[in-house]
Amino acid sequence: QVQLVESGGGLVQPGGSLRLSCAASGSISSINTMGWFRQAPGKEREFVAVISWSGGSTYYADSVKGRFTISRDNAKNTVLLQMNRMKPEDTAVYYCNSDLIYYTNRAYVRLSDYWGQGTQVTVSS
Repeated sequence: QVQLVESGGGLVQPGGSLRLSCAASGSISSINTMGWFRQAPGKEREFVAVISWSGGSTYYADSVKGRFTISRDNAKNTVLLQMNRMKPEDTAVYYCNSDLIYYTNRAYVRLSDYWGQGTQVTVSS
C-alpha cells in the first residue's frame, strides 16, 4: 500500500551535478523522516542524508557535507537530493528510506525503516 519511487539517477562527469527524487505514495498518514543511503559495489550500505518532515532539520554524512543538499516537498510527499561537485567515489546505488505512518484496514501502521528500490548513480569521465 505504500511505495517509495526514486528517480533521477544516471551518469555524470566528475565535478558535475545530479538531482535525485523520491516520492512516497499510498495511504500515508504522516511522515517522520525521509532520507538517502547508498551502496557501492563490494561495500556496505551507508548513510548519506536525512530530513525531518515537520521541522525540516537535516543531517549529512561527512563525506557529502557541503556538496549534497537534501530538501522536501511536503505537499507531494517527496524528498530531493541535490548532488553537486560529484566525485567518482559517489558512485553507488542510492536508496530512499523513510519512517512513516500509513492507514490500512482501519488501522494506522508505522513503517520505521522503509526502502525504495534504488537508483544507480555513476560518476565517471
